[in-house]
Order: sequence, then structure tokens, then C-alpha cells
Amino acid sequence: MTKIDSKIPQGTIDKKWSDYKSHVKLVNPANKRAIDIIVVGSGLAGASAAASLAEMGYSVKVFCFQDSPRRAHSIAAQGGINAAKNYKNDGDSVFRLFYDTIKGGDYRAREANVHRLAEVSANIIDQCVAQGVPFARDYGGLLDNRSFGGTQVQRTFYAAGQTGQQLLLGAYSALSKEIAKGNIQMYNRHELMDVVVINGKARGIIARNLVNGKIERFSGHAVLLCTGGYGNVFFLSTNAMGSNASAAWKAYKRGAFFGNPCYTQIHPTCIPVSGDHQSKLTLMSESLRNDGRIWVPKKKEDAIAIQQGKKTGNDIPEEDRDYYLERRYPAFGNLVPRDVASRAAKERCDAGFGVNATGQAVFLDFAYNLKYKYGKTEATKKGIHSPTEQQLYDLGKEVVKEKYGNLFDMYMQITGENPYEVPMKIYPAVHYTMGGLWVDYNLMTTVPGLYALGEANFSDHGANRLGASALMQGLADGYFVIPYTIGDYLADEIRTGKIPTHTPEFDEAEKIVKERIHFFVNNKGSKSVDHFHKRLGKVMWDKCGMARNEKGLKEAIEEIKQIRQEFWKEVKVPGSDTEFNPELDKATRVADFLELAELMCTDALHRNESCGGHFREEYQTEEGEAKRDDEHFAYVAAWEFKGNEIQPQLHQEQLVFENIKLVQRSYK
Repeated sequence: MTKIDSKIPQGTIDKKWSDYKSHVKLVNPANKRAIDIIVVGSGLAGASAAASLAEMGYSVKVFCFQDSPRRAHSIAAQGGINAAKNYKNDGDSVFRLFYDTIKGGDYRAREANVHRLAEVSANIIDQCVAQGVPFARDYGGLLDNRSFGGTQVQRTFYAAGQTGQQLLLGAYSALSKEIAKGNIQMYNRHELMDVVVINGKARGIIARNLVNGKIERFSGHAVLLCTGGYGNVFFLSTNAMGSNASAAWKAYKRGAFFGNPCYTQIHPTCIPVSGDHQSKLTLMSESLRNDGRIWVPKKKEDAIAIQQGKKTGNDIPEEDRDYYLERRYPAFGNLVPRDVASRAAKERCDAGFGVNATGQAVFLDFAYNLKYKYGKTEATKKGIHSPTEQQLYDLGKEVVKEKYGNLFDMYMQITGENPYEVPMKIYPAVHYTMGGLWVDYNLMTTVPGLYALGEANFSDHGANRLGASALMQGLADGYFVIPYTIGDYLADEIRTGKIPTHTPEFDEAEKIVKERIHFFVNNKGSKSVDHFHKRLGKVMWDKCGMARNEKGLKEAIEEIKQIRQEFWKEVKVPGSDTEFNPELDKATRVADFLELAELMCTDALHRNESCGGHFREEYQTEEGEAKRDDEHFAYVAAWEFKGNEIQPQLHQEQLVFENIKLVQRSYK
């Protein structure tokens, strides 16, 4: 039986990483070119890891299912990236970022990994500035910062509302340089179909060329999965429609443990669902909570009038507005963490105070800051005495447009409403997954030679991710962690030689892949892939979404089994497997979602506590907050695959807190 060994270095928390780097095994520069590394995924984690490793001298192959690495979902991140640089002189430090991340994750993350993340965060900003990433700057030309939920300092660096895009272009430029030098072979439109394990070690992958359907074999001395999260198991999410969990799931079925699958994040700041026609949801950056105030009407009759279209938000006088986050959490106000803000919005809407036709929305209002925070400041700067209301609005609009203009434009195009003039409407939606493949301190899974980086692993965010920390983790793992830790493994691989692809293990993996694809294109079903995906998504949202309970989770498990049985009998995939066939691609991914969903519910059912994004209705305080059980559940739940239709085995990695005291989270 595989045992969990987190391989956390000895020593004090502030010395672990530096001491580790001083003593880790190294690979001789002359030997690196003989070592092949496969990187699956070209987002921030994948592109930065591939560029860094290639620059070090390794031979690297990179795979992405998009037509270009620039289309990785990292591009969609809007609000910013955290770093403990204390540019605002407001008391920030490495330890405070470490503390905020542990606390924000509701004390369900590994201390050593999180402290390392905080330590390298400042280096990320320097790296990206050197690459030319156009971070926002203040009037004096210095890098600017803004606040994000769960913190009381300004540590978030940003590029308007398109930070992910700019960071990805920086990583892509580093990747492209190594491609041009011949150190990286880039395989666009290739999707991982299986991981090949030989003698217990990851030795390659089976990939499908999505343009012509050809099944191809690739070998390597190590395989890095940088393939993102599994939020699309819910069908409707803020993820790109192509985002999927298949790479991680294939690794799980090859022996990699899956950590904390029930930890999914509901983002509070999304454009509300408008109907059954939607295929995805749109995120409005959490950075908007810096300057927007969240509220619903105090009077239910006002909420009903808004739902019926008889009133708008502007018709509700100030004294009749309930700024419920400011009321419930005065210390943090609108900047409480995502899980807290999401549940608070759900509570108000469930109580009948929602502000759209479905009753599933709250207001995010910029009117006050447009006029008085920014308008007055700009008027003073420009020497305008006694400005009119219109002047205040116009001056404030200039500032807000500079900070959030593309987000406001996007909202206007999608909803047809002008957020400069009327309050935005937002509602929580599935956004990020804190769970993922279990990894040790080296970012290696339980399969030797198989690594997971970024959102594909479980390691840094516990039960809830703070805003602007995803970009931080992806680039930390790729630029500053894996280049050191992978050497510890590869130092013993230099005598292995080239890994052949004509082996029984590659034969068996390719056979399984071809049989599955052959099934899909030949099955005589009558229902589309989306038919089953939507049904799965509804079950997951209703019974394993913002709130879960024992009864609902047990029902969900049975319903998912039923949907899965029907899927394999009734799914219809048009087209062939020798052409570009997006429906076939979706079918293989949804088949994996139908298995992963059951594991998510199983994990949520076993964890008899509430923590972060995992809110069990049976376990809450009198104030409706998450109620943890540190005595029984202060561990990582790592699940081992035991076979199809067989209950997976639970392994526990106990979380030891030596530097932070376990207390009930409070943002009041």
C-alpha cells in the first residue's frame, strides 16, 4: 500500500525552503539535455515550468489542447496577483501573507507549502516586470496595489482587469524563446488521453491529435501535469468550456492520490444565470469589491418590486438598503473571503431579497465611490471647488474606467445595462477548485516522476482560495519551485537512457484509449453529450454546491451513478475519430466528470464538518458560519483508486500547525 509522505523539510518554517535548496540533489548541466520532461498544459504553471526547465538545459515537450498556448484558461483571470512586497507600507510581510492564506483556507492547508509560496511571491513580480508585464502604476510611476478579499493590506498587483492575460503573455514569451532555440517541442491541439506508468514510474503519455484524430506516444523521464481545475463538473462555471479534469483523472486511475476533491470554490462576483440556454458563466473580478458596495433592499416589498420589473436599484433610497456584508462583518466589510461572501449572498436571496427576475442576484453598486471617493479626490487634484453632482460623476468615472473599464464594458455587453449608471447584479458561481492531485513538498504525486502544478494540485489553498492567489501559485510552482524540486528525482535518472515507447505498458495504454474512442463514435445512442453534462451539473450544484448535507449527498451519489449508466448506453457522438471532432472531445471529458463527481460527493459526505468552500448544513455556528472539527478532520483527505465501481480508499495526511494557532475564523 502506498504511504503518504509529504517530505516536508526539517527546521523552522522560515528556513525550510532555503535549507532545502541548499541540500537538494542536482543534475549536472551536461546531463540535463539527455533528460526528457513532458509538460501537459500551457497556462501559467505549465508555460513558466516549461520555459524554466528548458532554460536550465532539459529537453522539454509541451502539450496543450488549444490552438495556441496563449489560449490557456489562465488568460481569463482578471483581478490580480498577490505578493508580499509591502509597497503600501501598510504592515504586509511574508508571514502575514502566509497567515492570511492559511486562515483564508480555513486551516486546511499544509503550512510548509504555503510559507514557501509567500516567500517566493515577491520574486514573481520582479520576474514579470523584467518580462515586460504592464502592471498598473501609481502617479509617481511605482507599481500600484489594491486589496482583495480576506486581507487588510494592499498586496495585489494588477493590470487593469486583465492581469491573467498579461501574465500569460509574459510566460508565453519565455516559452516561445525556448521553442525558437529548439529546447522545447510544442504540440498544440494535442490532448492527454492516458498516463503511462512503467515499473511504478511515470514514463510518458498517450496523446490524441485533435485535428486528425491520430493517437500518438510520447516518453519522458518525468511528466508534469499543469492542467487546471475541475470546476466544469458543474457544467455552468466561470471556467472556459474546454477546461476539464481528464488529465488529473487519468493520473488518479494510474495510482496518483486525489486530495480533497470536495473543496470547490464558489465565487461571489459573477453575472447571474439568465436561463437554460447558457453554456458557461462570466466572472466579474473580485477586485470590484474594492470599490463596489454590495447590498439588497431592506424591505421585501422593494425586492419583489425589483424582481417584477416595477423598480430598479436606483429607486431604493439609501436608508432602505441593506449593506449586509458591512453590517455582518464590519472589520472586513465587502472584502470578506469568497466563501463568506458567497454564503451571505445565498442567505439573502433564499430569504427573498434577491434583485433580479429569478431572485438570485444582489447589487454591486459603484455610485458612492464614483462620486464621492474618486470624484471628490479628482476634483481636489484639478482645483475644482464646489463641483456639481454631474462633475463628481464624470471625474469619478474617469478613475473607475482606468481601473476597471474592460470589466464594465464586458458587463454592459452581456447584460445590456450600464454599470456606471445602475448597480451591477451579481451572484455566486463555481469558479475554482482547491482540491486536486495530492502532491508532496516536491510537487510530486504518489506516482514517482509524475508531478502536478498550479490548480491541478491540492497543496496551497486549503478549503478556500483567497482572491489573486491562483496566479501567484501557478507562477510560483513553475518559475521558482519545480526547477529546484524536480532535480531531487531526476538526479537518479541520468543512467536510465532514452525511454522507449514500444513497450507493453505503452501498448496497453494506447489500446485502452482506442477502445474508448471507438465506443463513442460507434455507440447508437440518442442523446447528446451536453444532455448528460447538464443533468450532472444540476445534481452537483443542488446537492454538492454552496451548501451540502448528508441526505442530499447520498442522493447525489445514487443519481450520478444512474446518469453514468445512462450515459454509456444513450450517448450519441456525431462525426468520426479521424477528423476535428469537438463532440468526441467533450464525450471523453464528460465520461471522466461522471466519475469524478461521485468522488467529490463521497469526500463531502465523509467530512463531517464545515470549512471554507465545504459547507455542511449540519455543521454551522448560531450565526450561520462554518463550524470546523479540528479534532477529527484537520487532515488532507487523499483518495486512492481501487477499481471501477469499487469504493476508493481514504488516506489521511495529518496537518500539523506549529506556527499558526487554530481558531474559529472571524472577519468581524
